[in-house]
Amino acid sequence: MNVARAERSDIATYLTLDGQIAPKQESTLALPQSGNVVRVDVVLGQRVHAGQELAKLDDSTLRANLATAQAQIAQSLATLSKTKLLDTANTEQYQQTVSQDKNNVLSAQQALKNAELVYNQNQELFKQGFASQTAFEQARTNYVAAQQALQSAQDKLRQDTAALSNIPAYKQTIAQTEAALEQARAQAQLYRTQIAQTTLVAPYDGVITQRLLDPGAYASPNQPIVRISQIDPVYVNVNVPDDDLKYVHPGTRVSFTTSTNPNRTYTATVASVNATPTQGTLSYQAQIVMPNPDNSLRGGQLVSVTVLKDVHRNTIVVPRSAVFVGDRGANVFTVGPDNKARAVPVEVGLQTDTLSEVLSPQVRPGTVVITTRPDALQNGSLVAIANPGPSGRLRSGKPDGQRGGQPGNSPQ
Repeated sequence: MNVARAERSDIATYLTLDGQIAPKQESTLALPQSGNVVRVDVVLGQRVHAGQELAKLDDSTLRANLATAQAQIAQSLATLSKTKLLDTANTEQYQQTVSQDKNNVLSAQQALKNAELVYNQNQELFKQGFASQTAFEQARTNYVAAQQALQSAQDKLRQDTAALSNIPAYKQTIAQTEAALEQARAQAQLYRTQIAQTTLVAPYDGVITQRLLDPGAYASPNQPIVRISQIDPVYVNVNVPDDDLKYVHPGTRVSFTTSTNPNRTYTATVASVNATPTQGTLSYQAQIVMPNPDNSLRGGQLVSVTVLKDVHRNTIVVPRSAVFVGDRGANVFTVGPDNKARAVPVEVGLQTDTLSEVLSPQVRPGTVVITTRPDALQNGSLVAIANPGPSGRLRSGKPDGQRGGQPGNSPQ
């Protein structure tokens, strides 16, 4: 009859879920411009870095257009500079004229004062008989002429001042040239942008997973050229049934193995759990972000994920085969010093495929329990122990599905 010894140990139950490796980012790259492919710088499986050139389209036509636009910019700048010089010269000429007009007004005002003084004096002298009629008339004529000269000088000053404030000669030409210059600059910038859009660069570090065009092919706008996948880190997408959601949440520690390398165990932490189920199922997707510096995890690999459900520490455990359920509940058969079997009622706690947690004052560390019993075994039967062993130590509570790995790799 086979027996084992009860011992104090930790026991845990685990949940096993299916999942799959997926690139963290994956993009099919194209260019908004069209043209012949002149260069593809990468091959399938090649690692690339963000900003690295991957492919190039022929940009000779765009560069010729850019050169034309740059020539137009130079021509407009020259025309604008010349026109502004002429406009400045014209303005200076008007300014000199206005300055002369102001001097003429001042001179006319002084001449008027002198003519008025002479006129007033001759008028008095004529009344007193000391001046001739001819002298009086001449003084009055000079006075009127001085008034007319002042009026003419003032009118010319107003006209030239108005002309200075609104010189029409080159203003329109300057405005037209400036507009042409801005248009040429905008056109040149457009060509620079289009030239930049003929070079395909990697948006992030990754691996080339498809090469869709070769040199010599014609690429239409937005036609796929290469496909890049980011595989460091990767996503581990795990399907979580609705009933198991209570065990999986952001921050949950898990371990997993891949279908291609079941002997290597990875540990990670759940990053997120979707709030809605996958379409057509009652499973929710949990996502793990897993570093992959050695490229051991590849997109599409199937994984088996182990999640800790419950753990009881420092408790009494026996082989699961030692527990049997009768009409009055769960029991184990113990073997005393007299080699007689005794049925002991127990309360069963956590159970794995191989172990059971039992709670009973009669089952303590070292208690011998029967693991395989004949149907005729009864309470008080004399038994012959086939394998008492020196220690009878049990296996750990790790489930059969929890493979390999180094100590500490299982979730705690």
